[in-house]
Amino acid sequence: MNFPEALQYTSEHEWVSIENNIATIGITDYAQGELGDIVFVELPDIGEGTEKMVPFGTIEAVKAVSELFAPISGEITAVNTNLEDQPELINSDPYGEGWLIKVKIENESELGDLLSVEAYRAEIE
Repeated sequence: MNFPEALQYTSEHEWVSIENNIATIGITDYAQGELGDIVFVELPDIGEGTEKMVPFGTIEAVKAVSELFAPISGEITAVNTNLEDQPELINSDPYGEGWLIKVKIENESELGDLLSVEAYRAEIE
C-alpha cells in the first residue's frame, strides 16, 4: 500500500496536503482498497463550510456507503468535479486525480491533530 511521506493523515483514512493555507483532502489508498470499486461520490458545494470531524459528503462503493469526515474546519474552495463522471479515479489515483475537496484552513491549531505517515501506518496495521 502506498502512503506518501509528504502527506498527513486521519484515523478516518483521509489524507491532507497543505499548501498556502489550502488543504487538499482525499481518501487513502488503504480506504479505497477496503471500499472496493467506487461508484458514486457526493461532495459539498464550493463556498460551504466544513467543521472538523463532521461529515462533508459520502462515498459509495460496491461494498458499502461511507461518510467522509472533515479533517479540519474551513471554507471549501474547490471540489473535484471529475469525480461526478469518473468516481473510479479515487481507486486508480487516490493521491492525485482522485482528490476530493480543497479547504481554506480556518483554524491552524487543528493541523496538530493530523497523523504522520508512521502514526497512520501504526493505526491500520
